[in-house]
Amino acid sequence: METKTNVMRILDGRKLSYTMRHYTAESGLNGVDIAQAIGVNRDCAFKTLVAKGRSSRYFVFMIPVAKELDLKKAAQVTGEKSIEMIKAKELLPLTGYVHGGCSPIGMKKTFPTYIDQSAQSCCTICFSAGKVGYQVEMPLASLQKVVSVQVALLTE
Repeated sequence: METKTNVMRILDGRKLSYTMRHYTAESGLNGVDIAQAIGVNRDCAFKTLVAKGRSSRYFVFMIPVAKELDLKKAAQVTGEKSIEMIKAKELLPLTGYVHGGCSPIGMKKTFPTYIDQSAQSCCTICFSAGKVGYQVEMPLASLQKVVSVQVALLTE
């Protein structure tokens, strides 16, 4: 029987189509390794990052797994003077997700969410299904029916 994550249950509840991807969670796997393991183009595989602005507001950023978040661009799109990544120990109490299993869908609270503009050139995007070892693949437009995701330039 297929394991359903909370993200998958939310998508099923909205009657949104997605493809579940599973990989064996080995230590040392990074996003590029995961994309390769599940057979997804790394440019269309996204990691979910959580950051805090100088105003103490939190933000969620989705960027391709092979790229790094440009903190200056992130600050610009959010209207913050500066942005910094939260510490790993803050992730679970804030979002309900562990490092490596953070999804933009189903967080404890709703945070402003941004996705790199490169997602617009992908037929589907792949991102964490809320549990290490699980990914979901779906069109960006479907994700936007669940989470208010704004498209922005977030990487070089």
